[in-house]
Amino acid sequence: MSQTPQLSRVSQLLLVSAALVIVIAGVREAAALLVPFLLSVFIAVLCLPVMQTMRNKGVPEFLAILLVMVLVFIVGAGLVVLVGSSVDDFTRNLPQYETRISEQWSRFLAWLSASGVSLPQQTLMNNFDPRSAVQMAKAILAGFGNVLANSFLIILTVIFILLEAGSFKRKLAAFKKTHDVEEEASEDFLTEFTQKVRDYMSIKTWMSLLTGALVVLCLWLLGVDYPQLWGVLAFMLNYVPNIGSIIAAVPAVLIALVQAGTGTALLAASAYVIINVVVGNVLEPRFMGKGLGLSTLVVFVSLVFWGWVLGPVGMLLSVPLTVTVKLALDSKSETRWIGTLLGHAD
Repeated sequence: MSQTPQLSRVSQLLLVSAALVIVIAGVREAAALLVPFLLSVFIAVLCLPVMQTMRNKGVPEFLAILLVMVLVFIVGAGLVVLVGSSVDDFTRNLPQYETRISEQWSRFLAWLSASGVSLPQQTLMNNFDPRSAVQMAKAILAGFGNVLANSFLIILTVIFILLEAGSFKRKLAAFKKTHDVEEEASEDFLTEFTQKVRDYMSIKTWMSLLTGALVVLCLWLLGVDYPQLWGVLAFMLNYVPNIGSIIAAVPAVLIALVQAGTGTALLAASAYVIINVVVGNVLEPRFMGKGLGLSTLVVFVSLVFWGWVLGPVGMLLSVPLTVTVKLALDSKSETRWIGTLLGHAD
């Protein structure tokens, strides 16, 4: 009997690398289809605890799903009403803000030059443009709005996911009856994995909601334009630890600077720092623990990678996707070392 020739380690590595490149290229080409699906999974994971609570109280499965969908629709409609007009108004006024930001940046460079600090002003003007931060915020909000245009598809997918989640355990139990005991370990792994993902997403969402609400309150008290817009941006980017809070703060602080001056901008920046220190470094670790954290390098790489593959919404989902991979790696002894490398040092 002829034996199949074994590939060398180098050949295996090259084959896996080539397959990975092909998969990534396919995912990038299918981003328009995958992003609504990933967002549907994200929403379904958040809705599962609510639906499970209703089921435990005796609410029928169909009625529980219907109530959850009504809740999702109300939240989505409220978000559109709250932010939609602000996004349109902000987009119309964006050229004015960009002009004033450029003027402020030119004045700052001129002040540095007058103070004896020699800097290549033209090079800085060409390569370091503060307006890009505001344009990035606009791109993120616009990308999220484009996805919400497929709200019917997203809601329909969420309904099917929730319906399937209710029968998944029964299917797994029926599958287990026809297989050996090894499937019990697979079931334990799947149960532990899904529970950790659900807990992480729920806690992170509540912390993000708190962050967004506090940002809205602080900026409204300071009189900064579009506080609800910056609150929504802070909520979305709070899923990206460390880097996300900086990205969310920069455009709001720049708007405060050109609108009300340096004092208000410093107060706005201080509010962002205090909110993110309290929520990100005090409250969140207390509820979530340190085991789910990612290293700053992994957060940055995942932000760039998923943003390149899936667009602006990929940036928002970058850390949840990476944390899901980390949880899957941590749940198996064979791959736990990889999950440890992805995490931050204690």
